[in-house]
Amino acid sequence: MVRIAAIVAVVITGAALIAFTMMSQSGDDQYAECRAGQVAGGALGGPFELVNAEGETVTDADVITEPTLIYFGYTMCPDVCPLDVDRNAQAIEILEARGQSVTPVFITVDPARDTTEVVGDFAEAMHPRMIGLTGSPEQVAAASQAYRTYYKAHPPVDDEYLVDHSTFSYLVTPEDGFVDFFRRELSPEQLADRLACFVG
Repeated sequence: MVRIAAIVAVVITGAALIAFTMMSQSGDDQYAECRAGQVAGGALGGPFELVNAEGETVTDADVITEPTLIYFGYTMCPDVCPLDVDRNAQAIEILEARGQSVTPVFITVDPARDTTEVVGDFAEAMHPRMIGLTGSPEQVAAASQAYRTYYKAHPPVDDEYLVDHSTFSYLVTPEDGFVDFFRRELSPEQLADRLACFVG
């Protein structure tokens, strides 16, 4: 039942992403040749205020200072999140070897358990440049809403619980904001190639 709910959530979120991104299409899309689907920037993303591993309140302007790959998940995720975040980290390393830089960012959807220390340790273990972000439930909800992500915690059993959530990764730049999203089926090499097209 948990997996069915997660699949339904991903399908709904995916449909919402396509709908929102297609709404902002225009004929002068500078990234048109880089996109795998018919999407355009501007409909997703936006301002957020969260807390970093040092306990400092930061905004999107503080975090997104170069092309940035954002993923929403949680550190106690049993399977999906570690694989997705590791895939993103590997893609970033491939780009680094090519002389291209993209900042990896992890935003928790489980702020009750993912404290500043927890997200900091998780991010550092995944990639030395990864930024881990948490915040109050309201701050996390606002960031999630800006990127049209889905998450829902299950009722706890013996103080343990799972969180259903969408699994897209989002490329954002300081100049253009959201530019594209990527599904988890991409390999590290495929993701690196897709990102490289955008970052030049």
